[in-house]
Amino acid sequence: MAINPQKQQELEERLGALRIRREEVVEKFVRSAGPGGQKVNKTSSAVYLRHLPTGIEIKMQQDRSQAVNRFLAWRLLADKVEARQTGKDPQAEEVERVRKQKQRRRRKTRGKEKGDGRGKREAKYKGGGHE
Repeated sequence: MAINPQKQQELEERLGALRIRREEVVEKFVRSAGPGGQKVNKTSSAVYLRHLPTGIEIKMQQDRSQAVNRFLAWRLLADKVEARQTGKDPQAEEVERVRKQKQRRRRKTRGKEKGDGRGKREAKYKGGGHE
């Protein structure tokens, strides 16, 4: 599977904006582990990146394709360098957003539980059933 040239160009521009030079990154192709069978066991499809100035290390083996893993590894490296430079962690923001969403849902269900234990229809008929 090939990477969309537009996405590749966007990644290159982002790396340039973050001042990540390819010369500053050690890139190795290593053997994957886990599911994928003979394909991942015999080929070096996993990608290992190490950004020398920051010491950030990435190992990507999400896909069976080396090209896809390479693209994803560089994108993750850009995310981590950006998080370090700006002080914002996009993963932490996503975790916080989901935590707040769960908290809101929990409050909603607690409000429903405070009733007499019967559903809306059952509450209409005070006896709980048709007599």
